[in-house]
Amino acid sequence: MKKIVESIIDKLGRKDYKIDEHLSSYNLLIIVLTKLIQFFRGMIFVKLFLKSSKGLIFLGKRTSINHKNKISVGKTTSIGNNVSINALSKKGIKIGDNFTLKDNCIIDCTGVIRDLGEGLSIGDNVGISENCFIQVRGEVIIGNNVIFGPSVSIFSENHNHDDVNQTIVSQGETRKGVIIQDNVWIGTKATILDGVVVGEGSIIAANSVVTKNVEPYTVVAGIPAKTIKSRK
Repeated sequence: MKKIVESIIDKLGRKDYKIDEHLSSYNLLIIVLTKLIQFFRGMIFVKLFLKSSKGLIFLGKRTSINHKNKISVGKTTSIGNNVSINALSKKGIKIGDNFTLKDNCIIDCTGVIRDLGEGLSIGDNVGISENCFIQVRGEVIIGNNVIFGPSVSIFSENHNHDDVNQTIVSQGETRKGVIIQDNVWIGTKATILDGVVVGEGSIIAANSVVTKNVEPYTVVAGIPAKTIKSRK
């Protein structure tokens, strides 16, 4: 049975995938049955309503996806339980192949309809762990082979506040957007703020708050995050 499952996973795009030898056939069967339920749920309730879809979709329980017609996905998309996605935005949401969004994540593209968010682009082989929050007001671009630890937050908007004689809410916002380049690992509970470019091959340590650009192939940590070493 393991060989069959490995072969299916390989055809779905995860090359040379090997199941842990300690996983029993009984537990593997439970996993397969769960994935089958998610498959039927995704293909019936999501795929038919998307702007475009190139492959299979697996959908968890109690998940809300609004404005599906603004979403394009590649091959093999897996969305967990209790996920909330609001795709309403100028450019919509574009997702590449082999995308995983785990339980309790939120993707929020538009807060108020007087000013739609720009859009979200996600590359191939991206995994987003549990409880992550992606705010899409300015454009958010996530490259290929990016890993999000649990509870990562991305904010692509700032409130203007220079005039103390006006309320903050009346002074509008700035939206520079966020870019995360290829092959980045973002540690648990890290926060990335508007205007930041995270360079290719970099690592953001757990609990960091990133307020400035991150150079490629560096490791940053702290509040605010600072370079602590180079990977090269």
